Amino acid sequence: MHVRVSLVAAARSSSLLAERFDDDRPLDGAGWRSVESAARDLVPLGAAELRYCSPTPRSRATADALGYAPLAQPALRECDMGRWRGLTLAEVTAREPGAVDLWLSDPRAAPHGGESLLAFISRIGGWLDTRPADDGGAIVAVAEPSVVRAALVYALQAPPLTYWNVDVRPLSTLTLTGWSRRWYLSLQAPA
Repeated sequence: MHVRVSLVAAARSSSLLAERFDDDRPLDGAGWRSVESAARDLVPLGAAELRYCSPTPRSRATADALGYAPLAQPALRECDMGRWRGLTLAEVTAREPGAVDLWLSDPRAAPHGGESLLAFISRIGGWLDTRPADDGGAIVAVAEPSVVRAALVYALQAPPLTYWNVDVRPLSTLTLTGWSRRWYLSLQAPA
């Protein structure tokens, strides 16, 4: 019994330098254009039996634009960043440099008062592990890039700090095959 889970990173809602923790902004113009450009490759994933998305506006908009008609999954929300919510990394670093250093170096730390990196990765892993494993079944989920990174770290059973070494670009796709606690990275050949 196994299932294929394809995670699509949501299109962007701002430039990289303007990204904020727990950013609830909708897709920007560049985000909409990138969805249109990638649609030919991503629309077929919508044939999956189960279609989900993170509860963020840009994840839902990306999934809707691709025709997925997704069910929002609260478990696929971004990491709870506590009092840092709505701030940029530069703003937080200027205010709390020691707290940022701790957060980046200790996966159990949550100096912002929210969720630790380890708790976040575990939550996303818990979601993966509870997907129904009908033999050969398919699932697609549009999620924030941070969620896709956490899923990859969990699936590969990599050390939590590996999270910081994974770059997930908007509209990139991660495909995992397997079942609870037995996940494999599946690299697709170009069509």
